[in-house]
Amino acid sequence: MDLRLEVVVLPVSDVDRAKAFYTGLGWRLDADFATGPDFRVIQVTPPGSACSVIFGTGVTDAAPGSAEGMQLVTDDINAARAELGRLGAPVSEVFHDVGGVFHHGGTAGRASGPAPENKTYGSWLSFADPDGNAWFVQEVTTRLPGRVTSALAAFDSVSGLADALRRAAAAHGKHEEEIGHADADWPDWYAQYMADESARQADAK
Repeated sequence: MDLRLEVVVLPVSDVDRAKAFYTGLGWRLDADFATGPDFRVIQVTPPGSACSVIFGTGVTDAAPGSAEGMQLVTDDINAARAELGRLGAPVSEVFHDVGGVFHHGGTAGRASGPAPENKTYGSWLSFADPDGNAWFVQEVTTRLPGRVTSALAAFDSVSGLADALRRAAAAHGKHEEEIGHADADWPDWYAQYMADESARQADAK
């Protein structure tokens, strides 16, 4: 039986301020409804995410700003930092953790700059919403072998397939720059990349 993560609930003190912040980052507004002055639910979804975020009035007893460790994933940490900053998020510098496995809590264990050799899973940035709910963004350029995707790649048209191949080619070029040599197993890499992208798009619908 599948159990897919669907919603993360955030505690906020000012609902309209939180709504403006997250929609200002380009997160899709899915719902905003209230049944009275003591209960209001707002749902937003980050671009490309299958998991949404809910906040509002009467939806959690947690202290505003107490959520931490929520994680977003990007395939280009520098581009993500630039866009988040442009859209109003107070982004940190790009960093990697001194332990090289996962980030420590808070700001402990941070080393400036991306992971050595830009190793996939190793580069991070952080930001917080106006209440202080803390987010991390992790760069993942290549998934570890054996990851199961929810669907194989499927395309509605030849042009859609061609566009997907162009995106895969651009990502693979970056991958080869990171590993420092030509990738002889590029068909496997392309196939995994396109299957992962198709699965993300299907989950987001």
